[in-house]
Amino acid sequence: MDSREEARARGQHRIELAVESLIKVLGFSTIGFVGLIFLFLLKEGVPVFHEVPLENLFGTRWYPTFGFFGTMPLILGSALVTLVAVVMALPLGVATAVFVREVAPGWAREILKPTVETLAGIPSVVLGFFGMTVIAPMVHRFLGAPTGLTVFTGALILAYMALPTIISVAEDALDAVPRSYRDAALAMGATQWQTIWRVVVPAARSGMAVAVMLGMGRAIGETMTVMMVTGNAARIPLGLDALFKPARTMTATIAAEMGEVAQGSVHYHALFGIGIILFVLTFLINLVAAGAIFKKQRRGGLR
Repeated sequence: MDSREEARARGQHRIELAVESLIKVLGFSTIGFVGLIFLFLLKEGVPVFHEVPLENLFGTRWYPTFGFFGTMPLILGSALVTLVAVVMALPLGVATAVFVREVAPGWAREILKPTVETLAGIPSVVLGFFGMTVIAPMVHRFLGAPTGLTVFTGALILAYMALPTIISVAEDALDAVPRSYRDAALAMGATQWQTIWRVVVPAARSGMAVAVMLGMGRAIGETMTVMMVTGNAARIPLGLDALFKPARTMTATIAAEMGEVAQGSVHYHALFGIGIILFVLTFLINLVAAGAIFKKQRRGGLR
């Protein structure tokens, strides 16, 4: 009997080791895939830094047919659309997460949470088509824009696309706040809203930062929607009226031109160079956000 139990224990131990090894392999393979993608981008994109002078590569004119490969309009266009989308989505997303977690009754929460998560499954091309046919004419008519395909239109659609991510992650962060925090605040005489905004939301601030980071990543990496509703004009989006004029993003440029470019040409390498810039910008955003979260958690641990 003892030998059978020992054999069974050894078998379970081998299974646990096999599962643990498989999880490690899968985890490291994910990192390896990202590294391989970055190496491929470097292989195809680095030549442009030798073929095109830096003053041309970071110039203000993107006309590859005439030898102008200025990426600054694309970088500023992506930054402007993403920032405006996050500014729109952040307060609405946080307020919705607070309502779902702290205010809504149980039966409403069971309906609202899966409904919000379902919104993330709408294809981006459908939202882009909706923006072209419905939102763009309204922007042109009611806001007096020369054309409805503007930065504002793209940011509006991207804000809607980022909302499910921000709401879900922020709601999970609020749910992770211990119940004792709420009970202590209420026991000291705080109202429900004082407890929410002065205790619960500050305690979930690191999770809120993760929600913003993921929402920004969704917005800056979107392709089809911005290609359909922002006008695709490679111009510097500066001035007070920049929101209501067309712009072009890095992702839209790659998607629109990669299928027609000759492989191995300067234009081909320039598009991969844009991919490198986009990769580095996304990495820096995630690095800064992760550093802020780590610093916040470290200060909380020291206290």
